[in-house]
Amino acid sequence: MRKMLVVAAFMCASLRAQVPSGSVTRHEQSPTNANQSVNPVIEWNRTLLVIVRTPGAQPATIHSTRSFAILHAAIFDSINNIVGRFTPYLVRLPDVSPHTSQVAAADQAAHAVLLALYPAFQTSLDGELQQDLAQIPDGKPKSDGIAVGQTVAAEILAFRANDGSGVTPPPFKSKNVPGFYRPTPPDFTPADFTQWGDVTTFAIVNAREFLPDPPPALTDKEYIEDLAEVRSIGEIDSTTRTAEQTLIGQFWAGKIQNYWNEITQTATIAHNLNLEQSARLFALVNFGMADATISFFEAKYVYHFWRPVTPAELTDSDWLPLSTKTAPDPSYPGAHSATSGAAATMLAFYFGDKFTFDVTSEVLPGVTRHFTRFSAAKREAGLSRIYAGQHFRFDHLAGLRLGRQVSRSIEETTLRPE
Repeated sequence: MRKMLVVAAFMCASLRAQVPSGSVTRHEQSPTNANQSVNPVIEWNRTLLVIVRTPGAQPATIHSTRSFAILHAAIFDSINNIVGRFTPYLVRLPDVSPHTSQVAAADQAAHAVLLALYPAFQTSLDGELQQDLAQIPDGKPKSDGIAVGQTVAAEILAFRANDGSGVTPPPFKSKNVPGFYRPTPPDFTPADFTQWGDVTTFAIVNAREFLPDPPPALTDKEYIEDLAEVRSIGEIDSTTRTAEQTLIGQFWAGKIQNYWNEITQTATIAHNLNLEQSARLFALVNFGMADATISFFEAKYVYHFWRPVTPAELTDSDWLPLSTKTAPDPSYPGAHSATSGAAATMLAFYFGDKFTFDVTSEVLPGVTRHFTRFSAAKREAGLSRIYAGQHFRFDHLAGLRLGRQVSRSIEETTLRPE
């Protein structure tokens, strides 16, 4: 009976986007009257966050980590062609004057990318670009910067045009085999992003390089213990989950890449990074998250392991997770853990692990979580999915390893000093 009531409530609920404000990591549009002291890397990152949080703006079959990685690749290469201290991501232009406006190049590149990816936002994007460029004195540095940004963006967009992201996702074929993934209650949504493991990576050679070991067999002690844990602590009306764990399970329930982009904003501002440093950091963090996403989807559809709700469903239990709905893809490895592992590893590479910061939530307005290490936020974000009844602990651990390995590979090979 409880499940029937929850399903009915879920099916009647309408989707809504929550865009709360926070004291440190804010979910809001950049001020339209910002002066030139505003870092354009952060400004355009915030603009993309506003877009992807707009209902219906992000195509359902294209993961937003791709958009963030393309945006910041274009911004980085535009600035790097002027400053030239690091190996380019893709584009090396001849004879760019060092007097070229880095800000104009970054603004124009960002605008060109976002307009290509989200043409429905042309009016607001055009307005933002015009306001930004109006603050730069007219002259050759400005016009050259605009030209650099436009050229770089065009080349990167062309490079990603046939990267496999636009392929129609093939339907997932489940099997009536214990341990094999199948659509989950209450809505039994078909599996999504079935094509994403084949998308061209951004900075790693091949997603298969980071394929984790298989999940435990259903007879293994690890599986039995981890199933018991999530069945107890992750149930919608669990009596063993603490109030703090419930809060954590709810706090991180939004799109995890959005949280880590805001954490990157916070770290950039706190460390007073210049434009070049900011561009490189955001590019590396978003390459890590984008490639971790490609890699974990590759693994999910190699191992097609069932979600915690499925064994409960098969035993005629009325068990449902804290979040009621389960993400529509296989369980292993954990996406939150992999994405967080990638982002935290890259941030620690840049700054070291110790950093005191606050995070606000996409889905719990007014609630703040406080951390003194990037790794602490990474672990909590991953564990939140166990508390929410979404994942087994072995999903979480495999995801952390995958994300860490992806970012370590990228930091050793990509955007290195020349």
